Amino acid sequence: MGTTFNRAPNRVSTFDSLRAPVKRGALWLAVFLVMAVICLPGLWVILNAFRSNVAILSNQPLLDAGSYTLDNFRNVFGFGGMASLPIRQYFVNSVVISLASTIAAIVIGVAGGYAFARFEFRHKKLLFVVLMLTRAIPGIALSLPIFMLWAWTGLLDTHIGVIIVYLAMNVPFTVWLIDGFFREVPAELAEAAQIDGCSRWQAFWHIELPLARSGVASAAIFAFLTSWNEFALASQLCRSPDTKTLPVGLMDFTAQFTVDWAGMCTMAVVIIIPAIILTFIVQKHLIAGLTLGGVKG
Repeated sequence: MGTTFNRAPNRVSTFDSLRAPVKRGALWLAVFLVMAVICLPGLWVILNAFRSNVAILSNQPLLDAGSYTLDNFRNVFGFGGMASLPIRQYFVNSVVISLASTIAAIVIGVAGGYAFARFEFRHKKLLFVVLMLTRAIPGIALSLPIFMLWAWTGLLDTHIGVIIVYLAMNVPFTVWLIDGFFREVPAELAEAAQIDGCSRWQAFWHIELPLARSGVASAAIFAFLTSWNEFALASQLCRSPDTKTLPVGLMDFTAQFTVDWAGMCTMAVVIIIPAIILTFIVQKHLIAGLTLGGVKG
C-alpha cells in the first residue's frame, strides 16, 4: 500500500502564521486612519496660519505655494505695519496667570498629597472624597456666582482673580495625583533617613520628594495646560487687554459680519507652540507619571 501524506495541518499552520501580521497591519492602518481624521483640523489650522485671509475665503488650494506667507505672524505681533491687537500683552497675561496658578497648585498639591498619603487624621477619607467631588462641578456652572462675587470684592478683571479661580480648579487634581505617587514611595526610606539624623523636613525634601518628581511633573503639566487653554471662565472674568488671555483674545478676530480666519489660525498656533514645547521638555517625567503602577514588580 502506498503512503498517504496529509498536508492540511501545514496549510493551517501557514495560514495562522500569516494571520498575525495581517491583523497587526490592519490594526496599524485603522490607527493611522483614526489619527489622520483627528489631526486634520489641527493641520488645517496650522497651514492656514501661513495663508492670507483672501486665500482662505476664496478656497485657494492648500498645495498652492504662492498663497503662503509670514505676514500673519508679523501683523499679529505688530511688526507688519498694520494696526494689530495687543497679542503680546495677551501672551504675557497667559504666562503670568498660568505659571502663578500652576506653581501655587503644585505647592498646595504636594503638601496636601503628602498629608493624605502619610498622616492619619479625623475624617480623612471624607475630606478626600469631598475634595475630589469638587472636580465633578463644571466650571461654567459657577461662572455667574464667581462673576458676582468677584465684582463685589473687586477681583473682577484682575490677574489675582483669575489665578484664584484656576487654583481652585487645579488643586483637587494635583492633590489626587501626587497623593498616589507618595503612596508608591516606601515610608521606610524616610524613617531610615530620620534614624541617620535627618529631620522630618530633610527626609521629605531630600528623599521622598525627589522620588515623586514624576508625579509632580505630571501634575504641573496638566495644571499648566488647564490654565493655559481655559476659555469659558476667563471670557467672563477678563474684560480688558490688561487681563485677557490668549484663548479669550481669539474672539477679537471676530466682527459682526466677518471673521479674520488667518489671524485666528495664527493666534491658535501661538497658543499651541508653548504647550508643545513644555510637553516635550517634561515628556520623560510625564510618561513615567502616566504609566506608574501599570507594571508590577
